[in-house]
Parts: sequence; structure tokens; C-alpha cells
Amino acid sequence: MGYYPRLIEKLLSRKLKSSGAVLLTGPKFCGKTTTCMQYQKSYVKLNTKQMIELARLDPKAMLSGESPHLIDDWQKAPDIWNQIKEDLDEHYEFAKYLLTGSSAPVDKTAVNHSGAGRITSLKMYPFSLLESGESSGAVSLQKLFDEPPATLTQLNENYRLSDTAYFVCRGGWPISVLAAKEVALDVTKNYYGGLFYFEDQENERFRNTKPDIMRMVLRSYARNISSEASVQTMLDDVRQSNERTMDRKTFENYVEALKDLFIIEDMPAWSPSFRSKTAIRSTPVRHFVDTSIACAALQLSPDDLMADLKSFGLFFEDFAVRELRIYAQSSDGEVRHYRDSTGLECDAVIHRADGQWAAIEIKIGGDQLIEAGAHNLKLLAKKLEQKSDERPPAFMMVLTASGPAYVREDGVYVVPINLLGC
Repeated sequence: MGYYPRLIEKLLSRKLKSSGAVLLTGPKFCGKTTTCMQYQKSYVKLNTKQMIELARLDPKAMLSGESPHLIDDWQKAPDIWNQIKEDLDEHYEFAKYLLTGSSAPVDKTAVNHSGAGRITSLKMYPFSLLESGESSGAVSLQKLFDEPPATLTQLNENYRLSDTAYFVCRGGWPISVLAAKEVALDVTKNYYGGLFYFEDQENERFRNTKPDIMRMVLRSYARNISSEASVQTMLDDVRQSNERTMDRKTFENYVEALKDLFIIEDMPAWSPSFRSKTAIRSTPVRHFVDTSIACAALQLSPDDLMADLKSFGLFFEDFAVRELRIYAQSSDGEVRHYRDSTGLECDAVIHRADGQWAAIEIKIGGDQLIEAGAHNLKLLAKKLEQKSDERPPAFMMVLTASGPAYVREDGVYVVPINLLGC
């Protein structure tokens, strides 16, 4: 079907030039192996029971091949990690190994070292709208950081809110993106169903997880999407919506499993350097690696989202965070949220390694919500100017689900999701 270039390629190339081994992690079927195959000169795939048994019996044999040597799904024979470390200790060279992993190691105790100084890692997400060709990328985050344009006018007349609802439910899975639109949502549903099937070689890692309980926990996460819901709140939600009882430890074990499978990814809080005693709330915001999983967990369709705009706003926020994470990663940035004890909050703060930062409010659209988002952003910028050692934001943006792109008189950018790019 052809290869779609990925934004992570630039980072992957750079990591290969500066490290002996690079590990590319991410959820199943997000495109890790396909991308790594563009770089390998030899490879081995642990995709059959025979290969996995061989790798566990003789992990060192899996290292043979011309560099970069790709080992796909290395975690199914975790001693490979230790063998790579030993090999790089004795014969170090850049771009020697390339690893992929769609879950944490089968047996975490089998990994004897962190790989620091020898193995570096990157996280891959499903397709962004830019990568799938469904965003024009007319508004570049990189350019907003480097040279924020004084003017911006994009009417975006051929894009509708219903288009975003469809993208939220379909997700960025390559198999769904490549499918015809009339069946793409079915492909995503099939993908969701497959998340809870663990092959024999993975049973050791997930031997205590039951598919029905995992779905139950995932539904609770979905009902609390884009919120700072506590573990207790989500646990109470499980207890109230199901006959099954569950204790806190069991819930947390399943949450850990979902994180190990790269299905959920909470967003940590951003803590600027305050001169005052303002307390920063550190509770993470509950997010998914791809919003389509949350939609599938609750059996939500694009029509369902359009019929409940308040809920749509929460799911759109999660979707926008996925986009921002992918684009920010390309410029050595990370995405966090801000909320302090006074109730002042910001949906997303992009903080880059060079110290620059930007504040983004995520709103489904409409004049009132855009105005509220811009008001919040200006309050945050003013507060940090008065009480923080942080530099002023490089830019402030209200990210919307549809509508035009423009610059407000107060300098706040309003940008629809289908025009955003890296």
C-alpha cells in the first residue's frame, strides 16, 4: 500500500548516529516495525513460537547480522537486552542495533540494567493527521516557536466538526487510515478487540490479567478522559457500574498493565519556577495513546459525539493532546498540563529543551469557548510574569476542532486541528 513517512524518522536517524542501540516503543500496530525496516540492514522477528523459544534458549544468536540489526519485539526474549549491553561494552559502535517493543518485557526481572549510555529509547504514536495527510500543516509549531507570524488567515471552509468526530473515533492506526472510509471505523473496532488477546508467549507477563476486567478498567478511564480523576474516583466508578468488586491494588495492577501495553498515557503536571508560594497541583490528567481506544471502550460513534458536544469536548482534548505530543516530540519538546491551587489551569503546555514554552487551551470551538480559552491563557501569562522566573510564552494558542485559523487582537492564535503541524 506504500510507505507513509513518519515524523519520528528524523529523531530515529539522529539517535542512531549517537547511540549503540535504539529502542522504538509504542502500541501494537502503530507502525514501529514498518518504520524500522526502512533503516535496518539485517533483521530478526520474534513473531513465531519457534523463534521466541530459540531466542530464549540462545539470545546471543539473535544479535548476528549487519548493522543496523533490527530485533523486532525483543521483549519476548528479554535476555536479549542484557546480551546487547554486554556486546556494546566489548565492541561499541553507533547504530549497531535497532529494537522494537509493543509492551514491557515479559519478565521485567530478566533485564539486569537500564541500558544507560548504550541503549536509548523513543516512543512512537499512531499516525497524526499530518502524517496521514489529513492536516495541511499550514500552522507549524516549530515556526510558532521560532518566528510567530504577525498575521494568519485560513478560512478552512471545507472542513467540518463532523470530520474531527470521525478522526477521533477512527484513530491513527495505519490499518484504519489505509482502509476505505466506509469500513475504517470497523477496522478500528477490530483492533480494539485484539488488544485483549495475548499470545502464549506473552501470558507470563499478563498471566493475572483477565480481558473482561481489563475492559472494565479501560471503560472507567474512558469515562474520566481528559480529567484529573483520582485512582479512588475511577475505582468507585468501576464499583458502581459493575457487579464485580475490585480492590485498589487490583485496579492499579491493571492500570500498570495498560501502561505497559502503551494504551493509556497520563499527562504529568508542569511546574514553573515560582517566586511565590503558589501550590501547583501534581495530579496527572488521564489520557490515551489514541482516543479511538476510549471511543471503542464506550462504543461511541462520530454521531454520538456530535449529539453530546460537552463529552465531545473531552474526547477532542484527548485527541488534540495526541497530536501535540507527536508534533512536540519532533522539536525536543514535551507536553504537560498546568493547574494551581487558585483554580487557574491550562490544558497543554509545550516545554522544549531550550527552555521555551507555549500555552495551549483546547476547545471544541465557538466564540464563547474560544474567548474563555484566550482569557485563561492571558491570566496564566500574566501570573507567571509577575510571580515566576519563567520567560514569557513563545506563543499562546486556542486549538479548536474546526473553523478558521487567525490571530486575535490580543495575540492569541486560534488554530483548527486540521491545519496544525510540526
